[in-house]
Amino acid sequence: MRQAENGDTVRVHYTGRLDDGTIFDSSRDRESIKFTLGRGQLIKGFEDAVVGMSVGEVKTVRIPSDEAYGPHREELVLRVPRAQFPPNIEPRKGLALSIRQPDGGIMEVEITEVSEDSVTLDANHPLAGKDLTFEIELVEIA
Repeated sequence: MRQAENGDTVRVHYTGRLDDGTIFDSSRDRESIKFTLGRGQLIKGFEDAVVGMSVGEVKTVRIPSDEAYGPHREELVLRVPRAQFPPNIEPRKGLALSIRQPDGGIMEVEITEVSEDSVTLDANHPLAGKDLTFEIELVEIA
């Protein structure tokens, strides 16, 4: 039976879990995802796990944070004075914002703490610093 290799376009179903068993994402309730192996379209550990799989095969793989979204980096956590917030935005924990950087780029951040004087913004990916476990089913090799 043919095995997936770099350069192949594949379709997979997956369920991703954190160490405590919490499901953070799954394709089971929607269409399978399609991507080309070796192009870096998904996290490295996920792509590496699909290489060598055959259609219909299901595997569970634990991906350490350094092969997923990397470590949680403190330099991406910023505390800003609350007075710098636009008056039309009421800061609250969990609120996601897009912030324009001086170079014109956009940085996605999440508010992680709000105090009377300041707001803490975190630009890390929400899964940074976390080891991830995926159940992967190879549906198709195109």
